[in-house]
Amino acid sequence: MSDTRPIGVFDSGVGGLTVLHQLHTRLPAERLIYLADLAHFPYGPRYQHEVRDYALAIIEHLVGLDTKLVVVACNTATAAALNLARERFDVPVVGVIAPGAQAAVEATHNRRVAVISTEGTRASQEYVHAIKEANPGVGVLGVAVPELVDIIEAGEASGPRAEAILAGVLDEITGWGADTLVLGCTHYPLLRPTIERVLDGRPMTVVDSAETTAGRVERILAANRLAASGDVAPAPQLLVTAEPRRFSDTAELLFGDALPQPTVVALWASADLSGAAR
Repeated sequence: MSDTRPIGVFDSGVGGLTVLHQLHTRLPAERLIYLADLAHFPYGPRYQHEVRDYALAIIEHLVGLDTKLVVVACNTATAAALNLARERFDVPVVGVIAPGAQAAVEATHNRRVAVISTEGTRASQEYVHAIKEANPGVGVLGVAVPELVDIIEAGEASGPRAEAILAGVLDEITGWGADTLVLGCTHYPLLRPTIERVLDGRPMTVVDSAETTAGRVERILAANRLAASGDVAPAPQLLVTAEPRRFSDTAELLFGDALPQPTVVALWASADLSGAAR
């Protein structure tokens, strides 16, 4: 039996398109809906309760579109809202932290794992908790590198600014002794070539949460008999809460292929949740 309902995916901006691309590649028969909350981009510097409220409202919107599963394609939103979302909604909700943490634990040989992320993700300590849950004997070094998001969105992931920042960060990580690096922001997979160039032969396994999350989704669909079968699905449906032109300018860079124009959804028209009672 084939379940043709779509999978919903969201992020504050275009970073989650790296996850969408992996889902599209790995699960070509699945219909995909991607929502970018550019009205509140970026989530990284925001208070956790703000991000939680935004994420829960977006998941509710995606569930209203008859999605069969929702992927929180943002590390900050995963840390802020995943557990509550799983309590509140009946559809499976998948975050990007646990799959990356599990993959890192399986990859490390010396039990030292580093995680680069935004400040919000680092402050939440969710990667530390997830890695320790998978193996309490693994040490974790978290490093916040929020400026890399703007550099990547400017199309400069391989440029001198990114290289200079990563040089300092990777010196710290290798000096600490990590043999495994988790890319704890969905923008960061675009930094892989620069990371490899800066490492210059120093051994390091790089874990991409976009790849590991797509694998987790595939397993959940199979286990719950939710997978679609048959022909290749049409191009993903793209939704934004603001700034469609900004989205289009950088979307192809992160997705890797041409994408249709996004549709603006007035998700925050009635009230801005940043001022809502908690």
